[in-house]
Amino acid sequence: MKLGYLNSLQNHLLQRLYPPFNPFNLSSKLIQTATKLSENPETNPLLTLSKKDNFGFGPIFLPYLKLLSKCNSTKSLTPGMQIHSHVIQFGLTKDPKIRNHLINLYAKCRVFGYAWNLVDESPEPDLVSWSALISGYAQNGLCKEAILAFLELHFLGLKCNEFTFPSVLKACTATKDLELGKQVHGIVVVTGFDSDEFVANSLVVMYAKCGQFGDSMRLFDAIPDRSVVSWNALFSCYVQSDCYEEAVELFHGMVLGGIKPNEFSLSSMINACAGLGDGTQGRKIHGYLIKLGYDSDPFSMNALVDMYAKVGNLEGSLFVFNEIAEPDIVAWNAAIASCVLHENYDLALELFGQMKRLGIHPNTFTLSSTFKACATLGLKEFSRQLHPSLIKMNVEPDSFVVVGLIDMYSKCNLMDDAKLVFKLMPNKDLISWNAVISGHSQNEEDREAVLLFSLMYKEGVGFNQTTLSTVLKSVASLQENNVCKQVHVIILKSGFERDSYSVNSLIDAYGKCGIVEEAARVFKECPVMDLVAFTSMITAYSQYGQGEEALKLYLEMQERGIKPDSFVCSSLLNTCANLSAYEQGKQVHVHILKCGFMSDVFAGNSLVNMYAKCGSIDDADVAFSEIHERSIVSWSAMIGGLAQHGHGRKALQLFDQMLEGSISPNHITLVSVLCACNHAGLVSEAKKYFESMRMSFGIEPLQEHYACMIDILGRAGRLNEAMELVNKMPFEANGSVWGALLGAARIHKNVEIGQQAAERLLDLEPEKSGTHILLANTYASVGMWENVAKVRRLMRDSKVKKEPGMSWIEVKDKVYTFIVGDRSHARTKEIYAKLDELGDLLNKAGYVPMVEIDLHDVERSEKEKLLYHHSEKLAVAFGLIAIPPGAPIRVKKNLRVCVDCHTAFKFICKIVFREIIVRDINRFHHFKDGSCSCGDYW
Repeated sequence: MKLGYLNSLQNHLLQRLYPPFNPFNLSSKLIQTATKLSENPETNPLLTLSKKDNFGFGPIFLPYLKLLSKCNSTKSLTPGMQIHSHVIQFGLTKDPKIRNHLINLYAKCRVFGYAWNLVDESPEPDLVSWSALISGYAQNGLCKEAILAFLELHFLGLKCNEFTFPSVLKACTATKDLELGKQVHGIVVVTGFDSDEFVANSLVVMYAKCGQFGDSMRLFDAIPDRSVVSWNALFSCYVQSDCYEEAVELFHGMVLGGIKPNEFSLSSMINACAGLGDGTQGRKIHGYLIKLGYDSDPFSMNALVDMYAKVGNLEGSLFVFNEIAEPDIVAWNAAIASCVLHENYDLALELFGQMKRLGIHPNTFTLSSTFKACATLGLKEFSRQLHPSLIKMNVEPDSFVVVGLIDMYSKCNLMDDAKLVFKLMPNKDLISWNAVISGHSQNEEDREAVLLFSLMYKEGVGFNQTTLSTVLKSVASLQENNVCKQVHVIILKSGFERDSYSVNSLIDAYGKCGIVEEAARVFKECPVMDLVAFTSMITAYSQYGQGEEALKLYLEMQERGIKPDSFVCSSLLNTCANLSAYEQGKQVHVHILKCGFMSDVFAGNSLVNMYAKCGSIDDADVAFSEIHERSIVSWSAMIGGLAQHGHGRKALQLFDQMLEGSISPNHITLVSVLCACNHAGLVSEAKKYFESMRMSFGIEPLQEHYACMIDILGRAGRLNEAMELVNKMPFEANGSVWGALLGAARIHKNVEIGQQAAERLLDLEPEKSGTHILLANTYASVGMWENVAKVRRLMRDSKVKKEPGMSWIEVKDKVYTFIVGDRSHARTKEIYAKLDELGDLLNKAGYVPMVEIDLHDVERSEKEKLLYHHSEKLAVAFGLIAIPPGAPIRVKKNLRVCVDCHTAFKFICKIVFREIIVRDINRFHHFKDGSCSCGDYW
């Protein structure tokens, strides 16, 4: 052996592992007490016989050896101590056989002080005593102590035998002490015990479990007569090291070699099949089990229950479980865990109830599975009933079980209970902190989640990517920009900037906080630009109006060979919808078809929304019809699409069809229904739906519903009725309500109501230019030009800038943007030439520019020019020169289309024989054959 290594342990050997005890002295009182405490029915009769037959005739030690042997096999400590007292009384402790039996008993029962005391009393070092001591340490998991005892034995000059070596090698295996294991191997070879099967098996296991599979196999191959025990040792090592395929190959090699497997071989193979997820191989092993008559072996049957579950066959798992005559707690645990694994939570809880009714008490493994079932089903009361079961066990639960309890309470929306469990934990590890932070986040208690992370960080608990991801999700929900930046700093300081999971969460958080530039910077520095990173960045661009950037990123993703998933496709469809990018939306649709995402409900809903917002309600209808399982989102998207396109009656018919299918509307659906009534001028129907919201659907009207209803009444000229509804609202009216009223006042030239609505809007939203514009237009409609000038001065003095009108048009997979008087386009000359051409044709057709709507203080000719150069007219002119003849021209505008453009487009569509589809902030306008789908009601 290497002296350097042994000398490093010299100090350990100078101190006894357990201090020597005072001389063993058991009084007659202790003997009587020991007799009363003795519970082993097999040991006590022998002890009684010993007293009766031997005490009167002098000490005969043979019965004591039998009794001690019995105590050893059953680990009966109390009777053994009683026998020890008798042995002392009769002076038999000097007998080595009795002493070794006692050492073996005390070592097995973890009473090492007494064992060492007996070793010290030995006149000469005894290998059997030391072997018993080392074996006791190894069996009880005290492997370091076993190694130290072996080293002391070695220094005493004792030579190990076939009983000592397996225990020492077991200790080396458990501590992964390969260096010492190799030195013990050297001693084994020198002493000639390498031919002993048990010693050889121990060496095979030691090398394999220390990761030296090559050496392990060489030793295994060198065993001359390998029995099934040797094979089992090797199987066990490979399976425990997750080398399942190798284990199965070895098993087949053993069978081909003519060695019959036993129940331990088959149990290992069942576990290997479970690890591989190989149901076919698993069924073959099950066949072996039945053929060889081991189908009643509890270990094998329990392994089968687990295996069938893990290969995706819950029915097979439960069939095997039902075949077990008297299932123990391990079998019940396997069956319940199988149901949980297959998300059959109701059946898991039903089995749990059956088990309890049969009088089998659950353990921590049972409760872990049951906690998960309750968490998923959200069973609050049952969850609270389970917790006492854990307390009644009267054992210190491990953190895994406690975390399961926290998770269960969190998912049942019982955060007070979850926090109490967390608070009472004596040792809070990272996993438990993550569980309670995640619980707060899941229950939308985002501020508490962030504060808890701050406390965790201050206490130096540490964190991982799960913590960061959860906290960033809460930060995104709160839209706390500064906190997001602070977490970013923590990520950089802790080195998580190279972790793609954390970086993707950061991109998502920055995007949802509206800091798109920062999200883009993190994305560019991303260590691995994977699908998740692209999805987060595309979504961020899409949500904050940078659709062109989102589409560019999608093209880059394709160039990198990254295949989109349904989430990316949904985000891209929303981008196309926002941009009215019909052609690019169709291309994404093709990808969805190619990738087989049509069955994905999110992708289907996004398709309906995209086509509706790109002006093709017919394509939206086709996409809607292809959704097999329509959710409320699907119905709401289609009803909303029909409403925006002016098909009010169809929208209401579809709503009735939805109700007939027993699908209850939500507040978004009802907003779409009211919008349908609004765009079609269906006042009576709107009042019926609005007034029945509470009674028919149990939904309290929100600001959006009131705004729709007030807009409907206002557009119909029923301004006083609209004002009454505002006054009856159960909450303070917001900007959308007063905006609807102001818009109605402008249409019907009601200055009084217009002024009142504008005053409230200026208090609520002073920075918005729309209020000033609508009020000025209201004054202009009745010729109050001084008031118009006052409003314009107020805008100037308040530094309120009018939101510029912008229009978008898609041509050949590219989206072009126009503003009023725009001359930045590459084909500007052609665009303005087309406008001049159209101007002549319009004049001949009878079109008269509506200069009265222009509030600029300039000559009429200048006003006409300004009207001709509106952004939507520039977009349409470009469409006429760039889009093939006959194809519809689709334009999107960020504001309400002006009355003059609306009138001009009715003439243009007839002149050029083209359909012009304009999507403004309120609805779609389909201009065709000289008229608009809105019926001039918008």
